[in-house]
Amino acid sequence: MAVDPGRRAMVLIVGAIAALAAAQASAIDHLVLQRGEGTVGLDGRTMIVAQDGSVMFQTRDGTIWLVAADEVQGLSSDETPFRPFTKEQIAARLLAELPAGFDVYQTSNYVICHSTSRGYAQWCGALLERLEMAFTNYWTRKGFALAKPEFPLVAIVFAEKKAYADFSRPEVGEGAESVVAYYSLRTNRITMYDLTGVEAGGNANARRGSAAQVNRILAQPAAAPTVATIVHEATHQIAYNCGLHARYSDCPLWFSEGIAMYFETPDLTSSRGWRSIGQINTMRLRHFRDYLRRRPADSLATLLGEDRRLRDSSSATDGYAEAWALTYFLAQQKPKEYVEYLRTLSRKAPQRWDEPATRLAEFKEAFGYDLEQLESDFLRFFAKLR
Repeated sequence: MAVDPGRRAMVLIVGAIAALAAAQASAIDHLVLQRGEGTVGLDGRTMIVAQDGSVMFQTRDGTIWLVAADEVQGLSSDETPFRPFTKEQIAARLLAELPAGFDVYQTSNYVICHSTSRGYAQWCGALLERLEMAFTNYWTRKGFALAKPEFPLVAIVFAEKKAYADFSRPEVGEGAESVVAYYSLRTNRITMYDLTGVEAGGNANARRGSAAQVNRILAQPAAAPTVATIVHEATHQIAYNCGLHARYSDCPLWFSEGIAMYFETPDLTSSRGWRSIGQINTMRLRHFRDYLRRRPADSLATLLGEDRRLRDSSSATDGYAEAWALTYFLAQQKPKEYVEYLRTLSRKAPQRWDEPATRLAEFKEAFGYDLEQLESDFLRFFAKLR
């Protein structure tokens, strides 16, 4: 689940988009906006200016701001080149933003800001780095050239679930306590909490646990679904930073969530994290087979053409199961076409939303399928899968 709190607001305020000149894109921009009772000054780059004066703006830490026209107080630029913050600069800003008690642990690709023990942060760092390596190797072998992330990848790890929920509620909503981890399209960060429970309450002995001890706890079968959730959200973060998708673009939700589910089950008994990418996701397969008993005739068309089924809590379990199933089927049976379709989606620009008919046409063009034939092949494949 990639949290997207700003999309609906931006859809309402963006009309025809005015592209900025290339020369402006390399300079640093300064945006002053009105929020609540005060003003906020931002330094970064202007991504979009709409005809009505609304702005999509990115600051040097990678955060994207969607600013309504009536909030814009001033927009200017100077000759200073835009440069993302370094890992050290981002770490300093995070420590100033977060409650007291946080520390920073850095890996090759990640800045991990944590209120847990260093051992738990090291476990998180090792898991994230193993995922990044597996992700990169997988798509490279498939012939899709990944970009190097422009911004350092950030993970925030809380020791206590309550503190995590309190921090996350403004972005996630009242369901924050039921969400193990999430990736924010707005801030470009993943946020999570200690899954072992031993970090809570300031227990000095527990907080001395090593990464190896944490791994022994979380390698137990009962912990697999929660660890998978972290991998799922971290996969979203890598995908949006390596060129698979553009943030706030109209990448179909079944596709972006399908990729995250395809990667989400790590093998923590392996030093490499994954013995193979794309192993059968038994939980999603079980849900999909349950859904087959009541699946309507237009199920594929609604999954491909719109995001509603995955966003609506009443249909999300079925929608996610079918998104995994379709991803698994296409990746296994049509791998070259799948990568070509990925290339089409990766080129979609932010804030341009397609009609369902356009989505269906792009899918059919990529795979050479009419939906009737796809339905037949898809269901036959899963009838044989064991």
